[in-house]
Amino acid sequence: MDAREKIFNAFLEKRLVTTDSRNIPSGSLFFALKGENFNGNAFATDALAQGAAYAIVDEVFNEGGFDEQLIVVDDALKALQNLAADYRNTFQFPVLAITGSNGKTTTKELIREVIAKKFKVYATEGNLNNHIGVPLTMLRVPADCEFAIIEMGANHQKEIALYCDIVHPDFGLITNIGKAHLEGFGGVEGIIKGKGELFDSLRANKKIGFVNTELPHLSSMIQTMNHVAYGFNADPFRIEIMKETPTLDFRFSVNAGATYIHCLTQLAGTYNLYNIASAIAIGNYFQIGDQEIADAIAAYNPSNNRSQLWNSGKNHVILDAYNANPSSMEVALRNLVHFENSFFILGDMFELGEYCKQEHERIVNLAMELNLDGYFVGEFFSEVYAKSFVSVEALRAFLISNPVENKTLLLKGSRGMRLEQLKDLL
Repeated sequence: MDAREKIFNAFLEKRLVTTDSRNIPSGSLFFALKGENFNGNAFATDALAQGAAYAIVDEVFNEGGFDEQLIVVDDALKALQNLAADYRNTFQFPVLAITGSNGKTTTKELIREVIAKKFKVYATEGNLNNHIGVPLTMLRVPADCEFAIIEMGANHQKEIALYCDIVHPDFGLITNIGKAHLEGFGGVEGIIKGKGELFDSLRANKKIGFVNTELPHLSSMIQTMNHVAYGFNADPFRIEIMKETPTLDFRFSVNAGATYIHCLTQLAGTYNLYNIASAIAIGNYFQIGDQEIADAIAAYNPSNNRSQLWNSGKNHVILDAYNANPSSMEVALRNLVHFENSFFILGDMFELGEYCKQEHERIVNLAMELNLDGYFVGEFFSEVYAKSFVSVEALRAFLISNPVENKTLLLKGSRGMRLEQLKDLL
């Protein structure tokens, strides 16, 4: 029995995996991963002493009497990914993979709520969508699952291809192609190629993609791929905004307008209609009733600083500070135009590389073009606009004596800006 088979058989006994030596469930498999500032191999014997069944290591520091419980491999991370792929091969239910530049997590959660109306569904928790998070997510899929939704993030080419080798998706969805992780992908064409690796996998394995053909770039990526097309006006779908309110109010029809279903959501921002359209299309494909789809979307309450509408008592705050890139920043500003007494606080966008200055300058110019009022904060914005605040701390000090009140206020920036630190002043 080779190491890969031994690891798989051991996993099937308890179905418990950990990479954190501080959290060792009894009977679990501990994978000794490495990072820039840590080496999990150094904690392998500690993990075994705390009750792990086996430790999968690629270096042996100290057996400590646990030599029979050490499984030595060439690469512990690759062993974790291989285990996830082997477990995936046991699934007898649909697996949907989601990637894209913006809206992955919100789309995933909306689809999860819709699919849960008919199936026992498991979806990526939080933001576990990278080279470690994807295999860990796969290994957390319960034995009685009926539908799995796997989110895939990426900041360079070949990354999505790797995840597809683990996940082997039956269905796939690219939310959009936008200016995210420009530094790693090397420009928009690199993003198209990198995100398109999901469609490449579906095409090669004769699986099915869900495609909003009304979005830029996506319609040109579907040649020879089995796909389900949808959009705001793509037969037989019709999706229409009812009111420009802080929360998205819309109606939809899946039978060319013969019958419309109304839905008032808890999501802020008309740009979320693209995410909602994906959930409607997938729910319809899996024969979930129109009213059940609407009920699921209406019940979804966003969290984690993503498109949350929050009434602070001073302002109506659109809290969208989990992440930001030029594409998501643009649609958020264009959405803000629809509200009276609108205001913004925008923080720096990260991972833009050589495009950093021009994209921050473009967002400043767009805000001025739209005649919007607000504050920019961060070193990058300060380089292109003299009236910006260089740091969140500087803006915070200003807001204490110059409060913002009675506004519909967009709070948006990259996660590293931690704009949520301003919430108590807004």
